Amino acid sequence: MSKKGITSTRRKLTVALDTGITYLLLIAVAFVFFFPCLWLILASFSKSGSIYSFDGFFPTEYSIATFQKLFTDIRLYNYPRWFFNTLLVAAGSCALGTFLTILTAYTMSKFEFRSRKPLMKATMILGMFPSFMGMTAVYLLMTQFGLINRLWGLVLIYAAGAPMGYLTQKGFFDTIPKAISEAAKIDGATNFQIFLKIHLPLSKPIIVYTALTSFTWPWSDFILPKLLLKEKDLYTVAVGLMSLDETEFARFAAGSVFIAVPIVILYFCLVKNMVNGIAEGAVKG
Repeated sequence: MSKKGITSTRRKLTVALDTGITYLLLIAVAFVFFFPCLWLILASFSKSGSIYSFDGFFPTEYSIATFQKLFTDIRLYNYPRWFFNTLLVAAGSCALGTFLTILTAYTMSKFEFRSRKPLMKATMILGMFPSFMGMTAVYLLMTQFGLINRLWGLVLIYAAGAPMGYLTQKGFFDTIPKAISEAAKIDGATNFQIFLKIHLPLSKPIIVYTALTSFTWPWSDFILPKLLLKEKDLYTVAVGLMSLDETEFARFAAGSVFIAVPIVILYFCLVKNMVNGIAEGAVKG
């Protein structure tokens, strides 16, 4: 075999070895993330209901009775009510939060005013601090306004905090050429008409992305509902599941699996628009 042929063979072996190692690492990482999900799903079908009866990681006997019990045995743990509360808070926060975030991003992107850059810098700095740092102040404010044990109080807090993450949406609006707006203004269109009839139809990817992120945060949040909701019938799913007795682990697992189903379906249905929104919004910051 010629020297050139030996070099080509070595190169192919190196590429094949590199590819094989890469796939093995990816499979190992995927298994690390997949195993807890698999364990939780199997635990939700535990017949005994208690984690102490498991044989190692997995239940010894399986049954669908846990899921039936989750929706029928509501005397102490009213999961259907918790699910409805969570849906109400998440949907309300999604609608109001998306509206406020899109308006904030559009204003910062398309309008020039004196305090624009200081406001952008201030929001970036405030975004560096974890949200739980303000929990004491939030609790005191909600107490003063009589919004403890009010689901719509949660909606207001989530929606009010949503515009703080407007930079991705602003980056998307920055990619829309200004020439479109200028041409519309020459034709006599107002700023509102330009936004409603031109920019909004072009912004479907970023609107979907914003709506999805605005929905998922309150859907799975625990700290804020735990802080503000004291009555058991007002619990969200996250708070309600944490209140379960330790002997009800199978019910906890079943409730966790069921609450994940809607959000997984949403991601699969909207992932294309979501990726487009992130990619196009990251072009400019």
